[in-house]
Amino acid sequence: MKLNNKGQALVEYLLIVALIAVIIIGAFNTFGGYIKDSMTKTSCSIIGSEFIKGKKPGQGYCEGEEE
Repeated sequence: MKLNNKGQALVEYLLIVALIAVIIIGAFNTFGGYIKDSMTKTSCSIIGSEFIKGKKPGQGYCEGEEE
């Protein structure tokens, strides 16, 4: 008797992909503010402006852009 295990392998791959997605989303939620500040700091240096650090991660801005 021959069993078909293709469906089982597909489910295992989907579970692995889902786990990786959850890990990436969790990491982005944890470090997202720091990544945003890093990108803002880089863009400030490109336009020749000073980066002003915010009270929380992700709230930094370029000089002259305060709201």
